[in-house]
Amino acid sequence: MDSVSVILPTYNERHNIGPLIEAVLEALPQAEVIVVDDDSPDLTWQVVSGKAEDDSRVRLIRRTTERGLTSAIARGIAESRRPVVAWLDCDFAMPPQRLPDLLSPILAGQADIVIGTRYRPGGRDAGHSLTGRLFSQTINRFASLLLGSEVTDWTSGFVVARREVFRYVPLRGDYGEYCIDLLCCAQRAGFRVGEVPYVCENRRSGESKTAAHGLGYLRRGWKYVVVILRLFLNR
Repeated sequence: MDSVSVILPTYNERHNIGPLIEAVLEALPQAEVIVVDDDSPDLTWQVVSGKAEDDSRVRLIRRTTERGLTSAIARGIAESRRPVVAWLDCDFAMPPQRLPDLLSPILAGQADIVIGTRYRPGGRDAGHSLTGRLFSQTINRFASLLLGSEVTDWTSGFVVARREVFRYVPLRGDYGEYCIDLLCCAQRAGFRVGEVPYVCENRRSGESKTAAHGLGYLRRGWKYVVVILRLFLNR
């Protein structure tokens, strides 16, 4: 399990990041943890800096001129020293204890990318409102209808992948739509995608970065639809 870098993109996660780093390293003791923080006003980066001073497995990248989830993940991939990279949300909605299960098919040579899915037996979305669940299910069904494949959770964001994949498939987008683009383009490039079910939980602490009501989902949802249509038309 010493072959993986776990990337944690953060913005205002001061109360979650310390326990999350500890949980990741408990699940993968030999992993490299790379926290990419967008100069959080709540000083998340200070917590990580202290962890990095005490543990050589932890690295901090503090970005003061860039913002955004997708670019933060891409920066972590670029800075990684391991052949496999992983990332997940930093609020405990995605259980770090499941990381070894997502990593296992890659180490066994059975997949190039493995995502956590809420939509296979054993998986469940317990962390979002009814509106959020309906939005996610609609987007995922729309993606499956137009893009095909056996992927069930196109918007997962709980990802483990061989770093080599990103030599051919760059991350594109500015929020969750990057995952749809990644999974579709990776499959079209010949990479194998696997899924492992997990239960999405409620955020442990702090304010959610996702939409909180119907209007917010609509504002973000159009980007997902545009990406799906673009990929469908450029088959």
